[in-house]
Amino acid sequence: MTVGSGEKQAEALEATLKEILVEDLFLDVPADRIGDDDGLQDVLGLDSLGFVELRAQCEQRFGVKITDAEFTPIHFHSVRTVADLVRALRAKAAGEHVAVPK
Repeated sequence: MTVGSGEKQAEALEATLKEILVEDLFLDVPADRIGDDDGLQDVLGLDSLGFVELRAQCEQRFGVKITDAEFTPIHFHSVRTVADLVRALRAKAAGEHVAVPK
């Protein structure tokens, strides 16, 4: 099995999130040292304002709307959980505009 474009897009999403954390939220950790499963709060030290800014950056950069119900510690625990949320929101949005054959 070869690496598909979906897998490359997944890696790009995580990489973009790490860039946001370093460049826009000013985390004092190089992007290449941030693990996908590192806790945003407990490992990386992101504070409450940082989480709000991360939400706004995700909405702007990835073209998604994150509701208050989705803005939870579970979805914003790590780079991986935020990426999974963004992927789910993108899929949901695409499904609303695409007719699914029955």
